[in-house]
Amino acid sequence: MSNTSVVGVYDSMVKAEEAVRQLDKGGFPVKQISIVAQDLESEKQVHGFVTAGDVAKSGAGTGALVGGLFGLLIGAAFIWVPGFGPLLVAGPFAAMLLGGIEGALAGAAGGGVLGALVGWGVSKDHILKYEEKLRGGKYLLIAHGTTEQVGRARSILQTTGADELDLHTGTNEPKMPAPANA
Repeated sequence: MSNTSVVGVYDSMVKAEEAVRQLDKGGFPVKQISIVAQDLESEKQVHGFVTAGDVAKSGAGTGALVGGLFGLLIGAAFIWVPGFGPLLVAGPFAAMLLGGIEGALAGAAGGGVLGALVGWGVSKDHILKYEEKLRGGKYLLIAHGTTEQVGRARSILQTTGADELDLHTGTNEPKMPAPANA
């Protein structure tokens, strides 16, 4: 597993979902993208329904893309975290949390609810900042991979209207932060 990632903060699920689509169009491996959200009650649109008819009409590959974010990302979990509340996680971060939920929750005590992101190069200080963003109704998009892959993802995400975009390389401070809406 690489310890390099880029994290984008979005103010709506629609923007985060479009960013995932842009990464996919740009050739970034979708299996290395995760979305984390806390408050889906504020969303007005339904996300993630794929019917058998959708898949049959357009083929398995495009049917998943048309079906919404949760048809595109691999794996999803809805977790209730004591002291934090509901957390919706889609993508490989969900599998990481579910694969070791006890360890992840134990790590949450010391490194925050998103403490497992340390494995993708995110510092504890940034994890706490991202948790505050989630509490404020924002959506996190996390793309992890090799330095080259993550650099390409960052370039793509700079055009997607992220409120914030940080590149994490496993050190305490992110490298080359992008200005908002760059």
